[in-house]
Amino acid sequence: MGAPLTAWPWENLGVLKYVLYGPFVAKVVYERFYEEKESIPNMSWCLHLLILCGLRGLLYVLWNSYSNMLFLTRNRRIIQQGIDFKQIDKEWDWDNFLILQALIGSLCYYIFPFFKNLPVLNVKGLVTALILHVGISEPLYYWVHRKFHGDNLFNRFHSLHHSSPVLQCLTAGHATVLEHLVLAIVIGIPILGASMMGYGSACLIYGYILVFDFLRCLGHSNVEIVPHQLFQTLPFMKYLIYTPTYHSLHHSDKDSNFCLFMPLFDALGNTLNTKSWQLHKTTSSGKSSRVPDFVFLAHIVDITSAMHVPFCLRSFSSLAFRTRFFLIPFWPLAVVVVLSMWLWSKTFLLSFYYLRGRLHQTWVVPRCGFQYFLPFGGDGINKHIEEAILRADKIGVKVISLAALNKNESLNGGGKLFVDKHPELRVRVVHGNTLTAAVILDEIPEDVKEVFLTGATSKLGRAIALYLCRKKVKVLMLTLSAERFQRIQKEAPAEYQSYLVQVTKYQAAQNCKTWIVGKWITPREQNWAPRGTHFHQFVVPPILPFRRDCTYGDLAAMRLPEDVQGLGSCEYTMERGVVHACHAGGVVHSLEGWTHHEVGAIDVDKIDVVWKAALKHGLRPVSSGSTIKAKGN
Repeated sequence: MGAPLTAWPWENLGVLKYVLYGPFVAKVVYERFYEEKESIPNMSWCLHLLILCGLRGLLYVLWNSYSNMLFLTRNRRIIQQGIDFKQIDKEWDWDNFLILQALIGSLCYYIFPFFKNLPVLNVKGLVTALILHVGISEPLYYWVHRKFHGDNLFNRFHSLHHSSPVLQCLTAGHATVLEHLVLAIVIGIPILGASMMGYGSACLIYGYILVFDFLRCLGHSNVEIVPHQLFQTLPFMKYLIYTPTYHSLHHSDKDSNFCLFMPLFDALGNTLNTKSWQLHKTTSSGKSSRVPDFVFLAHIVDITSAMHVPFCLRSFSSLAFRTRFFLIPFWPLAVVVVLSMWLWSKTFLLSFYYLRGRLHQTWVVPRCGFQYFLPFGGDGINKHIEEAILRADKIGVKVISLAALNKNESLNGGGKLFVDKHPELRVRVVHGNTLTAAVILDEIPEDVKEVFLTGATSKLGRAIALYLCRKKVKVLMLTLSAERFQRIQKEAPAEYQSYLVQVTKYQAAQNCKTWIVGKWITPREQNWAPRGTHFHQFVVPPILPFRRDCTYGDLAAMRLPEDVQGLGSCEYTMERGVVHACHAGGVVHSLEGWTHHEVGAIDVDKIDVVWKAALKHGLRPVSSGSTIKAKGN
């Protein structure tokens, strides 16, 4: 059992902790219907508390969103490591302090009568609060903070806050009950002091608390936004306001930079880190970020999943994507953003992680899934992909892998268009389909003697059919084109060509329990499958799991090696640590150091080679638990 005031009383309630706001909501509703309306600033103290908590939470979320916009902040990040799933889970309940301080605020309302009739604004109160902050809150926090770094208090309490390896705005809220009680006193002194003198106002309460939170977020943002020119022009300012670099040094060197917001008190206490200003100058200059070794060139799948990114909701993006009710109100905004990206955006950096000292990044082509099927959209999409490949080549990226729709055969021939157009490319362009085929083939039980294949003449369909026929598995290839079928059949060794059979209707598979879906099929078409069928698939988006008496495999994917570092977001519907096979194919290409491009048709003879290389480097197929039953079962 931990020390008193370390654990939150509601830590086991999960999302039910927000029920603690219920009495405030009930009070607002009661006053709305049963009491006379008062002036706006005093219409309901409970409503003010709820609004203030909402604004504070929004401030932290917006700050965190900004710091995760790597396309804006990558060159000014202080700590270069990524925020992994472990840290995200640890900081999941970062907003506990808002509930605590809402409860403290309600007690203050009843204890101190001068809070009942505050004016909207009193300038004297703002000046008084500033004096009290500088004269009492700052030195008090500095003294208490130093005490918390003593062995006893640090081990019992403050070590929790310092346990996060990479700072983010939400780290500011990740602390024990005792620390936030102290922080509530630090916040309360200027507000109570000014109000007791008769200078209190609604603007003072809102303004002071929100500015306080803003500066806390600034210090923990891990992005240097304070220009060094400010301190060169006004040298005294570096003692009046801290910077993200300044506070990050406190987390790396725990014996310095203890101040709340004003380094003046570190200077007076002889605890100011001598590296502070030089590091700030280096970071704020926007130094060049490290060149990635590998890039996965992704795309937006649909409007709703466009919100499944770290700079929207970090916690949500750390879980496999599922459509949630709370996303519905944001859907119109997502539509506007996606359309705006269509008009103005370029390919941008979304996320990154490290694997064995190599930097892996995900870049996103600003196009949504449906746009890839518009007759007039192909040229624009190819232009974005080409520019991304050329940019990767220019900066020294070794491997760039194309996501599902970015390597569409009808769009660019699986990337072959760009390699043929730019034969001098040093970056290796990879479609990852060889490993995708290997993953799908690995999922098929050894005792299967017959499969039904849709999308049979695609790159993947062709490779899967040719591989299976060599294993003496009968492949029912659904295609209306006899010419395409015969071309593929002739590629098979003569003794195995009879295992490839052309079919033109779904009825032909009504007795086959292994379906490999490479082309989207409707629920009506799924009805031709017999009971107990398993649907393997390599189609984007995945088919609807309609049949309750059948099972559905997820998209081909592999689990990254256990020594991956800084991975904190999930790739679409994949679980944590799992990436699409086309992504994994690029990773293997990079780790192996292969110097050839992987574009166009799949070399069937390379399927086993790539599969063994993936296993050698620690990538693993997703367990059978990834197979999902149809909804409603």
